[in-house]
Amino acid sequence: MKLLRYGKSGFEKPGVLDNEGNIRDLSSIITDVDGANISDESIQKIKEVELASLPLVNASERIGPCVGKVGKFICIGLNYADHAAEAGMPVPSEPVVFNKWTSAIVGPNDNVEIPKGSTKTDWEVELGVVIGKSGRYISEEDAMNHVAGYCIINDVSEREWQLERGGSWDKGKGFDTFGPIGPWLVTRDEITDPHNLNLWLEVDGTKYQDGNTNTLIFNIPQIISYLSKCMSLQAGDIISTGTPPGVGMGIKPAPVFLKPGQTMKLGIEGLGVQQQTTLAAE
Repeated sequence: MKLLRYGKSGFEKPGVLDNEGNIRDLSSIITDVDGANISDESIQKIKEVELASLPLVNASERIGPCVGKVGKFICIGLNYADHAAEAGMPVPSEPVVFNKWTSAIVGPNDNVEIPKGSTKTDWEVELGVVIGKSGRYISEEDAMNHVAGYCIINDVSEREWQLERGGSWDKGKGFDTFGPIGPWLVTRDEITDPHNLNLWLEVDGTKYQDGNTNTLIFNIPQIISYLSKCMSLQAGDIISTGTPPGVGMGIKPAPVFLKPGQTMKLGIEGLGVQQQTTLAAE
């Protein structure tokens, strides 16, 4: 099942994609696609609804972030060995953990702002894991039972602020609009193997990233278990699992970074496609 949120920014309503690819309004069933409504029980309740009986949503409606009221936006860095190599960094022995601020979250097709003065804004297609069942000290064996589903994330990154300005990576990762998520939250039962999904990203029609989640260093159960030892994971939290090679800073002989007026298009097998236009922040 593909859950989504649609409508004006800040006023999104819950929706679901029917078998014909149409959006149906879920407002009579749940109040939002958020931590309070993505447990296994809630998802099962939605599955029992005859989708054709729900109001049809105009296809021109904006698609918003696929999860609302996100508590934590947790990211795993250097989680593909070949990406670590292109970044000139060693393969980590434990997950590299950083955060994106929730104020970075936007819809999958919303504009991405190039920060004022930035010359090193970069792209990263990533598999997002959405927590549906809260917990801590979660075992690897039980970890997947805490997953509501999956989504596409563009982990937009300002490399100067991330790597050259001192301190943690968080500064370069959390600018406004740096966290497009969606278009859908695809429930975990629809994805047979999240560790074998093709993912790709192109800028202005040139494909830069073309990978597969089968090369993840730390898999999803390992990541969830590890994080749950550091913090409680709560329903509605999002984990971004890392990016394959092909980011702008790794391009040889010279890095390629984003400029205003460009188009990013990215997708993950079974999870849909995003497309963003870059513009200069005001």
